[in-house]
Amino acid sequence: MKFWSCVLVMLASALLSTGGLAAEPLLKFGVGLFQPNRDKNDATYRPLADYLAARLNRPVVLRTVDSWEGLAKSLANGETDIALMGPWGYVLANNEAGSQVVASILYDNKPEYHAIIVTHPDSGIQTVADLKGRTFAFGDKGSTSGYLIPLHFFMTQGINPDSYFAKVLHAPHQAIETQVTQGVLDAGADYNRNRTAMIEQGLIRADQSKIIWQSAPLPNDAVAVSRALFADQALVARLQAALLDVGQALNTQPNLLPPHYTGFVIRDNGFYKPIRDAGLATGKLRPK
Repeated sequence: MKFWSCVLVMLASALLSTGGLAAEPLLKFGVGLFQPNRDKNDATYRPLADYLAARLNRPVVLRTVDSWEGLAKSLANGETDIALMGPWGYVLANNEAGSQVVASILYDNKPEYHAIIVTHPDSGIQTVADLKGRTFAFGDKGSTSGYLIPLHFFMTQGINPDSYFAKVLHAPHQAIETQVTQGVLDAGADYNRNRTAMIEQGLIRADQSKIIWQSAPLPNDAVAVSRALFADQALVARLQAALLDVGQALNTQPNLLPPHYTGFVIRDNGFYKPIRDAGLATGKLRPK
């Protein structure tokens, strides 16, 4: 809360002194840690925040939240008005506080992605059966591909991670990929978009990362809004229109989104039913 208080005071003062958008209330835009670190994440998503501010005629302050679980909580408790977040985080925020999805992001023109399990090609691990007695890393407990979906998969296979693996860790997606390629970890959960991005950025080598399991297609990341903001349907309509236009805007502003991300599509709560079902099946979601 102290972070937001300082940011709001400074930004409000600046806007008042410059005659900017001070007449309209601030919108707090929270983004998950999709990039290797907070600074790069802020730099990556600031153009999108600026675009939304211009389209909505409202000041928008950007904040990277480095925990998927934390982002869901911030949307639920009012610290965030709009969030670009993972599907499981959205389902949690929807369940806890009535947050609502207004759009889903497109990756190579598709509103879907995959959870994966990766290992080093020299690990001797060919299938999930070979993971018994090895070290394994999940993402944080608010992650879809890093936690919920692989956990659900293990349950369908009769695998209890606490007894099946020699050691279970929780780490950020980027750290999991790095430690697997270095041989520090035997295997870990990730998602295809992150692995591709890290290879393309030279952060890991493709020949040191092998996928041994891939999920069915999952609904892609959500743009969700707080219950309070969703009540303003006029603002929601303007937000959705702005998001729909991102695909076209990328032609002249290619830095609005990271590589491979091609825009947004309107989706509602029903689109995330597979994630909700996995949450219920694992006992990690308890309906209010």
